[in-house]
Amino acid sequence: MYAILDIETTGGQYNEEGITEIAIYKFDGHEVVDQFISLVNPEIPIQPFVVKLTGINNAMLRSAPKFYEVAKRIIEITEGCTIVAHNASFDYRILRTEFRRLGFHFQKPTLCTVELSKKLIPDQPSYSLGKLVRGLGIPVADRHRASGDAMATVKLFKMLLAKDTKKSIVKTFIKTEAKSGMSPKLLDIVESLPSKTGIYYIHNEKGDLIYIGKSKNIKKRVNQHFTNSSNKSKKIQREVYTVTFEETGSELIALLKESEEIKINKPIYNRSQRKTIFPWALYAEKDKKGYLSLKVLKADGRKKEITSFSTAQEGKNALFKITEKYQLCQKINGLYDTTKNCFQYDIKQCNGACIDKENPEEYNNRVMDFIENHQFNNQNMVIIDKGRNINERSAVLIESGIYKGYCFYDLNYQINNIEILKNIIISMQNNRDTRNIIQNYINKRRVMKIVKF
Repeated sequence: MYAILDIETTGGQYNEEGITEIAIYKFDGHEVVDQFISLVNPEIPIQPFVVKLTGINNAMLRSAPKFYEVAKRIIEITEGCTIVAHNASFDYRILRTEFRRLGFHFQKPTLCTVELSKKLIPDQPSYSLGKLVRGLGIPVADRHRASGDAMATVKLFKMLLAKDTKKSIVKTFIKTEAKSGMSPKLLDIVESLPSKTGIYYIHNEKGDLIYIGKSKNIKKRVNQHFTNSSNKSKKIQREVYTVTFEETGSELIALLKESEEIKINKPIYNRSQRKTIFPWALYAEKDKKGYLSLKVLKADGRKKEITSFSTAQEGKNALFKITEKYQLCQKINGLYDTTKNCFQYDIKQCNGACIDKENPEEYNNRVMDFIENHQFNNQNMVIIDKGRNINERSAVLIESGIYKGYCFYDLNYQINNIEILKNIIISMQNNRDTRNIIQNYINKRRVMKIVKF
């Protein structure tokens, strides 16, 4: 749990400032579950330049509660939380100073979104909160007021969690929890998970990832791990300390994140998925008569593949469908072993290439139509699909045929403006697996929209 906060002060000498406004949003990694916002009477005058900056003046604070009157609520809402703030050293120092004046020792782990942003969103022209969120397309209201700045920090932190593919933020948080001695039972873990599409991460007591998976129903899938009697499941049941998750809404993004994060984190129980998940591929080769023959073979990095498959049977089934759809020949594609014409010719679904009745040029044109329709070589496009809630959409960016990454958005200009899109995109690796995941997904399933540019 995180307490994401922002504090406005009177200004003045170091460690002599007083709090004029505080906003705290309790964030569980997915949504805000509690909040506290209040003006505070600092009992000292506000510096004139601060009045101009925040709009908070001395008259507004005369009837506001003093810090000792809100201290209990601050302790309650931050209990068991990591403090998160933009320039956390400032806000945390001010908060500790106020508590110290009351004779109370206030101590919490902290995370700074300035430092995290420099690490996870490098090369930004400025890391001040206003300029950073504007550049990332994050809406902000009531700038330089505690509630507005704290909510902007919540949205920024949510983006940083998504960009943290190594899960270093979550791992640090789990280590902190483990030290406090909390160990939820398997049933409690399952009950805390959503029945939604996304990625789940199974951690041991050290916070290390031992398994990463994706599902259209996270709760149901994790429950299967905890009730299955296979050797791998039993090992997971013994070692699990907690399960974290990320909702994606889009199954495509769940597939892409699972593939990349397994390769990055190398969880011990994902051993079989660390390498390629598509060991079979479809190739086009000219036969002796000049016809382009489609074949499902073991993947060979030296050859140019059209698409790929998890199993040979999956590839064979797909090739039957392709052959039928494009009126190709089962005999030429190795699906019908005969010395005469193929069966499809008898039922008038083959134009006779198998017995030289159709010339190779006409036949090969249909093969090339299939290949061009099935690939996105050198194309620029945004694949728009469901988001994590009804007000949100997801976007996958392809530039010059290269997969760049994904993002979530709820403002149209974030997608219409390509430069802002590139800022909010969570960069991902472009490799054989990601290309094939995207190709297979858009060929087999309907997405909301594909925008080409």
